[in-house]
Amino acid sequence: MASVYIPVQNSEEEVRVALDQLPRDASDILDILKAEQAPLDLWLIIAREYFKQGKIDQFRQILEEGSSPEIDDYYADVRYERIAILNALGAYYSYLGKIETKQREKEEHFILATQYYNKASRIDMHEPSTWVGKGQLLLAKGEVEQASAAFKIVLDGDRDNVPALLGQACVEFNRGRYSDSLELYKRALQVYPDCPAPVRLGIGLCRYKLGQFEKARQAFERVLQANPENVEALVALAIMDLRTNEAAGIRKGMVKMQRAFEIYPYCAMALNYLANHFFFTGQHFLVEQLTETALAVTNHGPTKSHSYYNLARSYHSKGDYDKAGVYYMASVKEVNKPHEFVFPYYGLGQVQLKLGDFRSALSNFEKVLEVYPDNCETLKALAHIYVQLGQTDKGQDFIRKATKIDPRDAQAFLELGELLILSDTGSALDAFKTARTLFKKGGQDVPIELLNNIGVLQFERGEFELAQQTFKEALGDGIWLFLINGGNKSSNDIATSTLQFKDMQLFHKLESTGHHIDLPWDKVTVLFNLARLLEQLNDSGTASILYRLILFRFPDYIDAYLRLAAIAKARNNILLSIELVHDALKVNEKCPNALSMLGDLELKNDDWVKAKETLRAASDATDGKDSYATLALGNWNYFAAVRNEKRNPKLEATHLEKAKELYTRVLIQHSANLYAANGAGVVLAEKGHFDVSKDIFTQVQEAASGSVFVQMPDVWINLAHVYFAQGNFSLAVKMYQNCLRKFFYNTDSQILLYLARTHYEAEQWQDCIKTLLRAIHLAPSNYTLRFDAGVAMQKFSASTLQKAKRTADEVRATVAELQNAVRVFSQLSAASNLHIHGFDEKKIDTHVGYCNHLLSAAKVHLEAAEREEQQVRQRQELARQVALAEEARRKAEEQRKFQMERRKQEDELKRVQQQEEHFKRVKEQWKSSSHSRRRERTPEEEEGGTGEKRRKKGGKRRKKDKHSKSHYDNEEGEADMMNEPEMEDEDVDNYIEPQTMGNDDAEGNAQDLLAAAGLEDSDAEDDMAAPSSNIARRRQALSESDDDEPIMRQSSPIRENSADMELSDGEIREPKTNGDDGSD
Repeated sequence: MASVYIPVQNSEEEVRVALDQLPRDASDILDILKAEQAPLDLWLIIAREYFKQGKIDQFRQILEEGSSPEIDDYYADVRYERIAILNALGAYYSYLGKIETKQREKEEHFILATQYYNKASRIDMHEPSTWVGKGQLLLAKGEVEQASAAFKIVLDGDRDNVPALLGQACVEFNRGRYSDSLELYKRALQVYPDCPAPVRLGIGLCRYKLGQFEKARQAFERVLQANPENVEALVALAIMDLRTNEAAGIRKGMVKMQRAFEIYPYCAMALNYLANHFFFTGQHFLVEQLTETALAVTNHGPTKSHSYYNLARSYHSKGDYDKAGVYYMASVKEVNKPHEFVFPYYGLGQVQLKLGDFRSALSNFEKVLEVYPDNCETLKALAHIYVQLGQTDKGQDFIRKATKIDPRDAQAFLELGELLILSDTGSALDAFKTARTLFKKGGQDVPIELLNNIGVLQFERGEFELAQQTFKEALGDGIWLFLINGGNKSSNDIATSTLQFKDMQLFHKLESTGHHIDLPWDKVTVLFNLARLLEQLNDSGTASILYRLILFRFPDYIDAYLRLAAIAKARNNILLSIELVHDALKVNEKCPNALSMLGDLELKNDDWVKAKETLRAASDATDGKDSYATLALGNWNYFAAVRNEKRNPKLEATHLEKAKELYTRVLIQHSANLYAANGAGVVLAEKGHFDVSKDIFTQVQEAASGSVFVQMPDVWINLAHVYFAQGNFSLAVKMYQNCLRKFFYNTDSQILLYLARTHYEAEQWQDCIKTLLRAIHLAPSNYTLRFDAGVAMQKFSASTLQKAKRTADEVRATVAELQNAVRVFSQLSAASNLHIHGFDEKKIDTHVGYCNHLLSAAKVHLEAAEREEQQVRQRQELARQVALAEEARRKAEEQRKFQMERRKQEDELKRVQQQEEHFKRVKEQWKSSSHSRRRERTPEEEEGGTGEKRRKKGGKRRKKDKHSKSHYDNEEGEADMMNEPEMEDEDVDNYIEPQTMGNDDAEGNAQDLLAAAGLEDSDAEDDMAAPSSNIARRRQALSESDDDEPIMRQSSPIRENSADMELSDGEIREPKTNGDDGSD
């Protein structure tokens, strides 16, 4: 048993004080210490023992008394013990300030600690323990840099000072320099191997932060070996076990955490982790107790943030969003930056989003996104917030980013489709299909809501078969398949039951036959949509059965009543439709949809007063916020203003103004409401503001044409009415025709009547009659159309007879139309229900009499037109015969010219052939004569003989230059001609004639030579005359064909020059005409 001995002053005796039996009142010990003037180290030992026993007041009392001024004066020479007492007090108040949660008390404790350390420094400013204490104080205050400076002062003097090494290690750990901190812890352990267990705890924490988990675990286990009850080591090992995310590891971790809690139930870290565990087990009471205890025992910011976060999560999961928001905000305040602990920002954003504080939620989610930029949940939350704030495009960008980051996130594609469903149905459908595919690939059940959305979009896009398949996939197996397919045993019951919209006996019979009729609540909407699709496919019988099936299981489903009423209305059963709407009102008498439909039915039943009251009740049921009810009330006022009865101008203006006010009210609430804009345009058109109404109708038409959800034929008709009122009949006709073709498949008699009226005003009588006949074919019981057709026939006939010029066919058509008009009016006059249709018998008789008068006048016009037509036909026949004769003469002339040209071509060909033959013969003769003369005579004789022959021939003497050519030149020319290739037929004329002209002298020379040799030919003159005769005939032929042959005309100057040369020489006589030769 440890004891201390206090020496008795002036004696050798000692007072023994057992440390485990220290008195409760420290004053007794103080009296002994003061009386005996005990050494100060004994004071410190006793105070420390009180501290170990948890007697903090006695500990403080002894140390404060040991640091009093009297003791300082008495022990002035004792330095170390005084400093140790002051440092102990400083360390104590530093600890109090560190654990204090209230800021004011915290600061007071730190001030006291500072004062004690400063007092110790005044005793010895170089004491290392004082600087270590100051460093710990500064570290507790969060002044890390100043704490580091204090520890460095000590380490500069003694680099192996263990407390300073440990303090500096803590500084480096807080700086995030875990490697440096680890080295300092190692160094401290090397210097003092018997360091307490917390030193190894610091080593384990450093290794954990560095990712060296196995070495960290070894360090924590070493701590437990040294001190099995070390709470921090137990908590650290428990955290490492929990983060394995394995069942065994989690169990081990929770065992360690529970052990730490049992050892020290005020460890905030253990309390937080235990609270987190109990949160996932649903034990919220324990979560709240543990977190509140943790908040009471800790002042560490991050730890308190975790405690507040656990408490907020507990309230959040219970639906207490206000308290959850408060604690989330407290958790956020304990965190300096989102990077330190981001989860409370996410939770706070969720609560604010739930409470409708979108701006604050947006700020918090953006902070989460800064830490985790690729977090899909945060991106989806931001997308939703931006959509709520009206920034749909930005929301779509965020959700698309989420789908790109995780293409396997089916929920992200589902939310993307929900965002796009109002702006881009095609992309929304693609996103929904992708989500469905991902759900199937992941082995998950496809949500019914997703399949329902896909089916609805396919329905709206007109893909009815695909929509039907999707709805059936969402419904699965059930009694509805039996009803849709029409079971064999109940097919007759189904067929007869389709006409009874309120009959439920069918389902009772099915139950009695053993069929289980069950309809889960989550499939009601899908079944309703399937029935609506069958209704669109004109299978209203099956649709009515499905609606009644819904009502059989859920009698309060109002929409089913309203759809049954709509089917009855489409079958013109107004009374049954009203009855079904009343059944819906029994469920909810203030249902605006049911009241609006009832008002519309009462209007169709011509019950104007009830309709007005009903529509006003529908509007009041929603405080004027229901657009449909307000529109219906506006329509009532408009129809009241333009009723067919005798109008009151003042009342009409009042109703129109009220209708305009109601339409404007709807447009203020919903600026994109096309029906309200159309109504406002109608009112303006009724007031004569055609330009403004036309602009409105045009904008409504463009908006309606760009939407697959809206079918508005009314705006097309109204726009055509405006064109008609402005006299622009062509555009009005086009608009009526387009509306008729686009919306009614050319089968609406009312629009055909509008079209006929436009043709009538445009004086297009034939088109008007044709249009009215089409309308009569569609609505044969509408006598108004027959009357209008008779008037159009009458007007057409009158306008034709009034024309200044008209043909007999026109007059005959007029007579036929008048006869048809008389027949139509006679049928109307003979009708038994004439007055029911609003016709006046006298007025019809007037039309009949006028048509008969026109018939008698038409006969005179017909006779005159026929006579004129006969005269025109005679003149036309005469002109035709003259034209035929002229054509025959022209063709004969062309034939004659053709034959003549053909003969010319044949003659020319023969002549050329003859010339070639003659030329060959002359050439042969010349060659033979030339050879013989060369052998018998000298050149001089040949030359003299030639001159003598020329003188004998008589005639004019040639010029010297013309006859100076030698005979050898002629021979060379002839030789060249013999060597030239044979020319084409078309070049024969151009070749032969110049050659013939050039050879006249040669032929004369040949004859002289023959005469000198005594071989003169008696037929020479005949032979010479032949070419000349041929040349003359050719000249004559060329002169006759100048107009017909351009090619011959081009070569004629050469021939004329040749003829002149021949005449000038006087060598050739005039040719004699030979009939046989000419014919050849």
